[in-house]
Amino acid sequence: MSNHKHFGEGAIRKWHHPEISLESIGLRSGMTFMDVGCGYGFFTIPAAQIVGEKGKVYAVDINASAIDQLKREAAEKGLKNIRADVGEAEETVFCDACADIVFYSTVLHDFREPAKVLHNAKKMIKPDGTLVNLDWKKKPMPFGPPVQIRFSEEQASNLIKQAGFTIESVKDVGDDFYIVTAKPQSSSYTGKH
Repeated sequence: MSNHKHFGEGAIRKWHHPEISLESIGLRSGMTFMDVGCGYGFFTIPAAQIVGEKGKVYAVDINASAIDQLKREAAEKGLKNIRADVGEAEETVFCDACADIVFYSTVLHDFREPAKVLHNAKKMIKPDGTLVNLDWKKKPMPFGPPVQIRFSEEQASNLIKQAGFTIESVKDVGDDFYIVTAKPQSSSYTGKH
């Protein structure tokens, strides 16, 4: 992730309430959640609280100080169901077909190889799991990454489809964000003849 800039939690909460967002995508107790490009854990910590002791949260980010802070916060809150690693999403596959939800929050445009990151998601996600991409709309605004590096809803959806997913929905999240949800296509179908 090259241009990733993490905002403070107070600033982010102006746009997102992670608990509401996570529950709206179907996160429940006992699930396995992957937070790819997790930053300081804005969604990781609430996800761990929602999935509870019987659930698991995997988190990865290239920023070592962010992962260290995430681990400290998890320990302070007594959360033992988080595995947080420093690493590149292009090289990270935590497990095979174990994730109920693979989640990206405002980071897909930052990955060096977003197609490879999404192919890794396909490896980690359960056959009935959900891929979620919450991202910036591709329009000028006084905050967020430069508009030219953002993915539009159509660009993100196309990348996700090319990685072997079927788009379930594309929805606006307020004025500045959108969310794409997708399901993995059957691995027996390659789309090639």
